[in-house]
Formats: sequence, C-alpha cells, structure tokens
Amino acid sequence: MTFEAIISDLKNKVYHPVYFLTGEEPYFIDEISDYVAAHVLDEAEKGFNQTILYGRDIDVDGIISECKRFPMMANHQVVIVKEAQTLKNIENLAPYIEKPLKSTILVICYKYKKLDKRKKFTKEVAKNGVLFESKKLYENRVQSWITEHLKGEGYKITPRALVMLTEYLGTDLGTIANELQKLMVNIPKGTEVDADNVETNIGISKEFNRFELQKALGSKNVVKANQIINYFASNPNSNPVVLTISSLFIYFSKLVLYHRLKDKSRNNVASMLKINPFFVSEYEAAARNYHPHQLASVIDNLRVYDMRSKGVENVTVSGDELVKELVYKILH
Repeated sequence: MTFEAIISDLKNKVYHPVYFLTGEEPYFIDEISDYVAAHVLDEAEKGFNQTILYGRDIDVDGIISECKRFPMMANHQVVIVKEAQTLKNIENLAPYIEKPLKSTILVICYKYKKLDKRKKFTKEVAKNGVLFESKKLYENRVQSWITEHLKGEGYKITPRALVMLTEYLGTDLGTIANELQKLMVNIPKGTEVDADNVETNIGISKEFNRFELQKALGSKNVVKANQIINYFASNPNSNPVVLTISSLFIYFSKLVLYHRLKDKSRNNVASMLKINPFFVSEYEAAARNYHPHQLASVIDNLRVYDMRSKGVENVTVSGDELVKELVYKILH
C-alpha cells in the first residue's frame, strides 16, 4: 500500500491488525505511526489500550505478549514498536503475524532497513497486514512533494521559492516538513509562499543562495556572482563548499544536456532537464553564453575543484578561496 492509501484508510477507520513499516525514509514511517497513536483511540481509551515499546528495551516474546492482550472498554488496543530494527530475531514474530489478534493494531517501525521479499516472513506480513516500504525521494521528486504538502495545507508556492527550499534543505523530508511548518505558522492559509516568506521565516537569503549563484554564472554577471561567493565566505556553515560545487555541477550538466536536445520546445526542455517550465528561458539564455566546448572546460574544472575541496592535492587553500578561483575560471 502507498503512504496516501494507508493514511486514507486510517482516516476512514479501516484498520489492519499489523502495519510493518520499513525503509530508508523515516518521515513516512513516523507519520503513519504518529497518526495511529494520535487518532485510533480517544484519550480515555489510550491509558489502558495504547502501548509504546522500543526495540532496544524488549524482545519478540514481549511484543507478542502485549499483542495478545484484549482491549479494555474499547474496540481496539494499539501496540507501537519503535526502533524495531534493533530487535533480534524479528522473524520470530511469524507465528503471531500468521494469526494476529483482530482487536490489536500492531505497528512495527523498522527504519533504515527493508525485509527480504523472497522470505516467507515477508510474505506473511503482506498477506495478513500492511507491508509498507518508505523510500527516499530522489531530488527531482522533492519539489513535487513540497508543492503537494503545501497544497494539502491550503498553500501555494512560487517556482523561485520552491527552488530556494530544495537547494537549501536537500532531500531530508523530516527537515523539510519542520521548516514548512515554520512557514505555515507565520503566514495565513491561502497564501502563495514566495521568496520573501522563505527568507523571513526560514532564514534563506533570497539574494545570496546557490540558486542565485547559478543564475549569476549562467548570465555571466560577474558582479553578482562575486557578491554571492563573498556572502558564502562570511556564512560558511550555511553554505558548505561541497554543496556549492555539487549544485554547480548539476546546473552545468543540465546545460550540456540542453545543447544535446533536438527538441528544444519549452515543455520538452523542462521535462528532460527536470526543471520547472518557469525557468526554461534562463537555461536558454545561459546556453547562449556557454557553448559545448566551454561547458566541457567548466565540467573539468568542477571535477578538479571538487577533489581539491576534499583535500586531494590541496593542503593549504581554504574552501572559500577554492570557490573564488573556480568562479573566476568559469566566468573567464
């Protein structure tokens, strides 16, 4: 089942006896287990019928013992096992999962790992309950997730603000969700989140960030590019050199791809470069400033400076100076 289907069922009070939540992305696992903890039982029922266990503090036999209890003055009891990845011999749960107690809702949070789908235990979980694998989102899907998350809460977001968030926050959904909560606490529903909102509430400069550096380099705006890298040098914790170089590598790689495209229509460019159509014109302009042979040189320099930033053939030049050298070579 998908995350959306599981949450939809829970909201409609369609419950399963076992939820086995696995995978590398903890955000979806936490959202499901937190929803069960908050909504399946009312406050009066929780005292006798809701149990939170931790894998490091209990064994499989202890979990089974909890699950076999009957609810008191309620239709269900809830047993949530957090940090279940630390449990030994978790497959010993098989006898219970084969014949789970219908009045118990068992939620197993098995983070950062996944079950072997070829094993009988995994098949029994899928047969008798819900087996959910929480996968990390690729970078090109994070923007869609942010847009949908905000839409579900009654907000919209501008393309520029969306890029600022993804460039700065990366792909950790827990971190992103926390920062979006800051936005939503401080601006009214129905608002279209823009760059000013992001700067005010999250602290990302709308003028001096990696996206604006890409834009300045693409347009060969020497003054703006140098202003940004000087700002980065004065705020190194918020602008790690490795991330700056990585973002530039992705940007210039997209320009290489742009030159190779036969169909340069707006929609096709947006699709192939995995960018918002709003930014296609900026890439078109940048491509006019960097011909393929120039881009080959830029990519080579990015690789060299990426290695130097990690200490390869460099023991004395600081990260800030490396970025200044790199930007100079790209622009000249």
